[in-house]
Amino acid sequence: MAKASQHPVSDLLQAGWADLREGRWQAGRGCFQAALAEEETPEALEGLSWAAWWLDDAETVFEAREQAYRSYRERGDATGAARMATWLAADQLDFHGARAVANGWFRRAQRLLDHLEPGPEHGWLAFHEGYVAHLNGDTAAACEQAALAADLGRQHGIPDLEMLGLALEGAVLVACAQVEEGMRRLDEATATALEGEATIPISGAWACCFLVSACTAVRDYRRAFEWCDRIAEFAERYGSRFMLAFCRAEYGTVHLWRGRWTDAEAFLTASIDDFSRSRPAWAADPVLRLAELRRRQGRAEEASLLLDGAGAGQRVRLGRASLALDRGEAVRAAEALERALRRLPQHRRLERVPTLELLARARIACGRLDEAAEAVEALRAVERQVGTAPLRASADLAEGMLAAARGDHGSARALLEDAVDALDESGAPFEAAEARIELATSLLALGRAEAGQREATAALEALLALGADGEAARARALVEPADEVHAASLLTPREREVLALLAEGLTNRRIAERLIVSEHTVHRHVANILRKLGVHTRTAAAARAVTAGLHEAARA
Repeated sequence: MAKASQHPVSDLLQAGWADLREGRWQAGRGCFQAALAEEETPEALEGLSWAAWWLDDAETVFEAREQAYRSYRERGDATGAARMATWLAADQLDFHGARAVANGWFRRAQRLLDHLEPGPEHGWLAFHEGYVAHLNGDTAAACEQAALAADLGRQHGIPDLEMLGLALEGAVLVACAQVEEGMRRLDEATATALEGEATIPISGAWACCFLVSACTAVRDYRRAFEWCDRIAEFAERYGSRFMLAFCRAEYGTVHLWRGRWTDAEAFLTASIDDFSRSRPAWAADPVLRLAELRRRQGRAEEASLLLDGAGAGQRVRLGRASLALDRGEAVRAAEALERALRRLPQHRRLERVPTLELLARARIACGRLDEAAEAVEALRAVERQVGTAPLRASADLAEGMLAAARGDHGSARALLEDAVDALDESGAPFEAAEARIELATSLLALGRAEAGQREATAALEALLALGADGEAARARALVEPADEVHAASLLTPREREVLALLAEGLTNRRIAERLIVSEHTVHRHVANILRKLGVHTRTAAAARAVTAGLHEAARA
């Protein structure tokens, strides 16, 4: 007679799940492997898949879950098979970023659940499909699925589902600039998360991640930092490289904003390494943030190489447009940004902000001031709806730059002063220095040389302290202007004419009409003027013309 096992499968399974609840991943893995040695059951395979998930063992995750899926189906357990199909879809997104493959698993889960009464598995499927809809910009579908997940979570007493449904719905509303309502849902979700009642430990951290991302979107970096601390505590407690990578990316973003660039680089580099080891599909995010840091440092070639390795998404396009704008390729930047903006749904208003900010600058640099005004007004509309100080400063800066380009330096001065003050108060030294350069330019054009020099010097000192070599060169050109007499002698008669009209605030189109030439010819003349005067923007050239009397000489 065969000797009975000293560890019945049911006992091993219970011990394995108990280990997972306490974060003892290796011990749990051992229990599930022992159970499988006794008998290959879908429950043991499912448990093993979760232990492997926490240990970042992607190969075992997929192998165990696919076997569990088949075993549940063979048993006739549609609920269990659908659960595995749903998590396999999520794994495809998490580990590989494979949306098409994930969609195939979602469809399998849906077919298995279609004939069953709504239960927890329907809720998990709804949450994950809603998240994908959110990524794709389908707000209606995302909100519908999020609400269904939250409702099923409440009905069946599953706090994970309820809080993640609320968190997802909140994130979608924030993306649409319905910030107050969205934050209310996110706060409710994170309150549930902090109660620690989640059946799947990662759920609480995910809910907090939604809140951090929302805070970053509205540029509430102080609050984002505080919630990152909560997630970091979770990551340390459970040994989650995945969550630690997310936190490090967000910490890096906050430090980039605060001007602590050495810390930002350390966190972003560590995040890239963590994601590469645990969830490679997520590594693009900190790579893009590191590329922005390199751009601000004036290390354009390194930034470009980082963008090359980050795919071809929306934020990559913004990064390339920023580099083009830095190189003075305003037309190329504007065209790329217009293309990027067309791909963003109108109702995802907050997500359009970074593109609108750059587009306003690019169009101003191109002399397309009427079109720049459209971008500025769209930015202002979002700012009015959201109401955070950094977004208001962004709109003030864009509107001030537009007023200066139109020759209205009085209006520009007030807007730019407000932008500088708000950015200083928000603890954003790089952005404040950028605004100070624009303010100094308008002050010089108004004949307020001492005040202009003071602002330009403050910007230069801040940028040198940060190591922002590119922007420091712009500030230095105002602090240490070139010899205007020599610069004037380098301009051709036609360039002097263009400079005079540019100083009046005329657009490239108006200048072309006045001189009876093409806009392309005007753009070429403006590029030559900037190069010869040693400045980086048409507004700075106009200000130089006013302070040195070059525009009067041009009219003569």
